Amino acid sequence: MLIQNDFERHYSLILVDAAIWPAHGRLWAHMVSDSSLDELHQFAADLGVPERGFDLDHYDIPSEYVDRAIELGALFVPARELLQRLQASGLRKKKTRSLLGR
Repeated sequence: MLIQNDFERHYSLILVDAAIWPAHGRLWAHMVSDSSLDELHQFAADLGVPERGFDLDHYDIPSEYVDRAIELGALFVPARELLQRLQASGLRKKKTRSLLGR
């Protein structure tokens, strides 16, 4: 558990990867929790990430949010490790065909 210095909150481990995913004219990163979607939502709210940034099991965050997420206690990890840890947490949700538009 991490103690948030600015908010005095306790969080599960929040993970963030590099902003390398292009969309909508900018680069995006992923942000996940290793154990709790509720805590992920709270961390995202404290970070100022809109709810619309949530996608089934993670938040897509623009590059300018990454440094602040780390300042608030998120752990920076490579994308592959983020995915592995999300899968190991049991929080990973796969998109269904209907969500993929097929």
